[in-house]
Amino acid sequence: MSNKRNFPQLETKRLRLRELNFEDSLFIFKLFSDKEVCKYLYDEEIYTDMEDAQGFIEWYSNPEENLRNRWGIERKVDRALLGTCGFDSWDRYNHIAEIGYDLWHEYWGHGYMTETLECAIEGGFNHMNLNRIQAFVALENEKSAKLLEKLGFMNEGIFREKHLFRGLYYDHYCYSLLKREWV
Repeated sequence: MSNKRNFPQLETKRLRLRELNFEDSLFIFKLFSDKEVCKYLYDEEIYTDMEDAQGFIEWYSNPEENLRNRWGIERKVDRALLGTCGFDSWDRYNHIAEIGYDLWHEYWGHGYMTETLECAIEGGFNHMNLNRIQAFVALENEKSAKLLEKLGFMNEGIFREKHLFRGLYYDHYCYSLLKREWV
């Protein structure tokens, strides 16, 4: 097996994207037990105990083997965790992965997620050899849709009834960005 890391630690001017560990459990619990943060996450219930947070961290452990990762978004100046970002559903044959992200609401509107996604996208194209990065966004999540469009993602239309959540089906926009479009 190659020593090449597909999911290395990444850095921006203000942020460090680093692998999550069990010391991050309290933050992950706080993040995913918050109704405002989870308002448009229709693929999982709000966390109710620390085991949920530890399960999240465990799910994303061994990213090279499991072909998925989740970085903690850490602010360099004080090492505070702000949110998470990473890739799922990595199809190595077709060079496609799905990007996902979340941010603690106190940090919304400060450009952190734009900075994070620019770095993660660059890593996806350079370290993972992706040709296509896709994202699914709940129709009501206008801020996330605008962010992806600002980064050059194309809205390909509606992925109908993508998630069954609490007895209802939810449509999502399907966004994509191709390597040749990334400038």
